[in-house]
Amino acid sequence: MTSQGLVGRCFGLLEPLVNPLVRGLVVRGLPPGAFAVLETTGRRTGLRRRVPVGNGLRAPDGFWLVAEHGEGCAYVANLRANPQVRVCTGGRWHRGTASLHPGDDPLRRRASIDASNGLIGRLDGIIFRATATTPLSIHIDLEPEVIEPSASCE
Repeated sequence: MTSQGLVGRCFGLLEPLVNPLVRGLVVRGLPPGAFAVLETTGRRTGLRRRVPVGNGLRAPDGFWLVAEHGEGCAYVANLRANPQVRVCTGGRWHRGTASLHPGDDPLRRRASIDASNGLIGRLDGIIFRATATTPLSIHIDLEPEVIEPSASCE
């Protein structure tokens, strides 16, 4: 087993512990700003599914994110079934339509997202690169207006 494989497995074991924590902070409008929450609709259940992602808000270019395991991510399958999503960033929900971009360079895209998200974003990028198997770029074309302009995304 390569060291990258070992590192990836170790971080993969932490994911079920870290993701709920980060998701909880973001939906409450608390730091770190390096993250956002993507909300999809479950393709089988129809229920809301929320996952923390790197904060790829790029006005006026919409929102970019990179799926760590590409088509293997459950939220990517949800996006294929229903591309209508919401993104929570900065304590506010934004509606949008997601599209997959397999021709984009996902590692370059992710590096750009990480660089704009400060030290925490860069550290998250190191973990991302250690664990990513088949990264895939995703763009969300955001609607013009913010919805639910409350203090948090709860």
